[in-house]
Amino acid sequence: MDVRLIGDGGVEERSAGELAALLHHGDGLVWVDIPSCDRDAAHVLSEVFGFHPMAIGDCVERNRVPKVHAYRDHVFVVLHAPERGERGHVHWVELDQFVGRNYLVTVHGPVNPAVDPETALRETRAVLARIKAGRLRPATPFELSYAVVSALIRRQEDYVEAVTSDVWRLEQRVTGGRVGDPEEFLTDLFRARHGLLAVRTMSAQSGAIYGRMSHLSGISPGGQRLVVDMADQFDRVRSVADGEREYLQGVIEFYQTTLTIKSALVGQGLNEETKRLTEASYTQNEEIKKISSWAAILFAPTLIGTVYGMNFQHMPELHWIFGYPLALSLMVLTSATLYLAFKRRGWL
Repeated sequence: MDVRLIGDGGVEERSAGELAALLHHGDGLVWVDIPSCDRDAAHVLSEVFGFHPMAIGDCVERNRVPKVHAYRDHVFVVLHAPERGERGHVHWVELDQFVGRNYLVTVHGPVNPAVDPETALRETRAVLARIKAGRLRPATPFELSYAVVSALIRRQEDYVEAVTSDVWRLEQRVTGGRVGDPEEFLTDLFRARHGLLAVRTMSAQSGAIYGRMSHLSGISPGGQRLVVDMADQFDRVRSVADGEREYLQGVIEFYQTTLTIKSALVGQGLNEETKRLTEASYTQNEEIKKISSWAAILFAPTLIGTVYGMNFQHMPELHWIFGYPLALSLMVLTSATLYLAFKRRGWL
């Protein structure tokens, strides 16, 4: 826990034991920065500041959405900043604030174990460096909070800028025909869209939070102006993220159309080949039918001749009526019957 007293002379580092006296005397602006809300920090928030147990619980546990709670003498705010993770995952890095009459308490985290804890301190350390360098002289808690939140908004803008760079690279691959593996390319497209959607959600929800704060009566006119400006900054980030997301959606639709056209062309080629093979198969079947039909017609006389040519005890060939005339008649009749039957079926 870092306790700082900000005055005309700059920043003075103080101990946690001096907090009660610093808050009571009201000399200067007290800034308490808590990297992680452990048991000791929660005790200070409860006993020294007297914050509501639910607000302290929100500092200890992770909050999935921004929120604001107005109390009699302070405002509690929960915000998030994006941090890129592996495989397109977006980490929501939490920053909690208690903005009071003469103090600002900033509480970081908890953060995902995959995120470097130092990442959560980026905004407050940047603001502290500006104060020490003399480039920033906050006189009120809302001015200090404004500087911290503006740094958080810049991180959201930087994230949108980084994803936009990815979107332009993906768009160049689509229009240049250098997509590569379609599955991997689609994954990259949807990862970029997920990143833009995540930042868009953060900024939209945070803007709604500060929009509500602008109507709180307990905030001074100067603080109100800063709250309105922060709401406008969040709205600007949301608008930029929406624009880039729409542009990316155009890239996705362009690529999907390209895939559809290629699939249609390939399918047309397959259909033509299938049609050709079907016609060839049909022609072959027709030829086989004709050959089989003529073979059956010619086989019938051969069968009758074979039977009449056997060595019977009383050979029918020796009798005129039951011999050759009858055999020849059977051959002609059988062949003619088969011919007419096959002709009717269209096999000849």
